[in-house]
Amino acid sequence: MPAGDAFTPDQLHDIERAVRHAEEVSGLHFSVYVGGADSETRPFAIELLNELDDPDRTVLVYVDPAGRRLEIVTGEQAKRQLSDTAAGLAALTMQTSFATGDLTGGLVTGVQQLGAHAHQPTLLHANNEPHKL
Repeated sequence: MPAGDAFTPDQLHDIERAVRHAEEVSGLHFSVYVGGADSETRPFAIELLNELDDPDRTVLVYVDPAGRRLEIVTGEQAKRQLSDTAAGLAALTMQTSFATGDLTGGLVTGVQQLGAHAHQPTLLHANNEPHKL
């Protein structure tokens, strides 16, 4: 997470814990980037996503506090698990916290929400044979 010096060690720990939890419940990778964009925010966020190790299975949360910008971008596999509606709800949650000056709380809550929405239910029956009546 770039811009780490903008957060206290406790805040970084909280954000990292939220990322780990989201990854555990969803099976996806999550990345948070806080800082300014070199260009337009969406293309910049997509560029950041594509630079990651496994962009296909990653959800990237990009926040530019000074520019008041937020982007949530997903790779192809992640997009199958996380709907635009769910990402939009998480974005709204984050923006509400950011508006009150709570950058860390917004990131923690938003990442947790994204992970929960991308959660893959546990397969209860692994036997693919048809049931006989």
